[in-house]
Amino acid sequence: MAVATNVTEHGVALRGEPALTPVEMVARAEAIAATLVDRQAETEERTFYAEDTHEEFRRAGFYRILVPRRYGGLEYGIDTFMRVAMALTRGCPSTGWMYCLGHAHALVVAALFDERAQAEIFAEGDFICPATVAPSGTAERTPGGDWVLNGTWHYNSGSPYATHFIGHTMVSQAEGEPPAPMMFIAPRSQWQRVPGSWGKQLGLKGSGSHSITMENGVVPGHFTLATHVSQVDVSKGTPGRALHGNPEYGGGQLSFMVIEDAALAVGMALGALDAYEELMRDRFAMFQFNVPRTKDPDYQYWYGQAAGMIATGEAAVLNAIQQWMDICAQGPAAVTKEREMRLAAICHQVVDLCWHAVENYLFPTAGSSAVRQGERIERVWRDMSMFHSHAGFAVFLSTIAKRELAKARFGVEDEH
Repeated sequence: MAVATNVTEHGVALRGEPALTPVEMVARAEAIAATLVDRQAETEERTFYAEDTHEEFRRAGFYRILVPRRYGGLEYGIDTFMRVAMALTRGCPSTGWMYCLGHAHALVVAALFDERAQAEIFAEGDFICPATVAPSGTAERTPGGDWVLNGTWHYNSGSPYATHFIGHTMVSQAEGEPPAPMMFIAPRSQWQRVPGSWGKQLGLKGSGSHSITMENGVVPGHFTLATHVSQVDVSKGTPGRALHGNPEYGGGQLSFMVIEDAALAVGMALGALDAYEELMRDRFAMFQFNVPRTKDPDYQYWYGQAAGMIATGEAAVLNAIQQWMDICAQGPAAVTKEREMRLAAICHQVVDLCWHAVENYLFPTAGSSAVRQGERIERVWRDMSMFHSHAGFAVFLSTIAKRELAKARFGVEDEH
């Protein structure tokens, strides 16, 4: 696990608990996750997790896991972050999703933006920042170099308690050239959340994935990058790797994002397995009067098959995390497109395994009373169904990533 060592050098006092270990951080998440199970219905009704949950996350240090130590963060690395996200998702998929996609982008900022921007963005220590990949809105450059943005950006998981927002828009280039994407990060003071824009979906109703609107929002020029986050080339180094001395702030951004998908899928499936285990212990087998499900051969098989599939997915995502970290440690040139797409291919298989464990074994054999609206397995089934409509999975992981892996391997260039 990469951790920067420049705290003393820069005279920065680490906020919170300097002695807290990554293992203790994950244990905190597991303990909190247990309290989230009974609050899933209220989270869905509200469309985001409660303020007291947010405060508990803040006190636990969850919003500083990926923030550089230089700015008062914990800088534990993506392994700790992903384990925390998995644990929270196991307790409540919506809460885990909202937390994960809210804090994950601390890594993006710490890797890609320069020292001046990072010092301003991370000034408060805690960092929650939803992001969208679809360009939207309009941007006009001011004489002073700032950008004035107008528009609406949808699907911003983590927005209710956000400190910032990362979006993309299209900006004009030289005359005769098509517009190009620009990535920007906007402070909370420059945008408004649209609360009524989420909650009617099939699943992940409590993920806080609201729309964000900007009316003449001002973003400083050094808070923008002339690229799209999915197209960033880190193979020649990043500002963050040089600034913090931490290889993880120079890792592949696209592969990091898809590892989030895999970790969330594992967390959801583990939650369904927990619920199924309770049913195994508390209920009788069908057509086997007074025989506990734990002693019924069919239920033993269904549980064991699902447990094995989910455990395989968990092992694969933990290995993908380790591969990502190992690649970072090898240096910027090691972050190749082929390696990023191979990690993406692993993540697709993880999500597929977890989904099929729930869809084929846990959901259909739990019993009709256990899949009524609001029951835990029913909720996970809805959430994972919704997950499958997410463009990151349905379009990128399922199709594009496979082609890009083959093209990278065989050196095939796009013709256009």
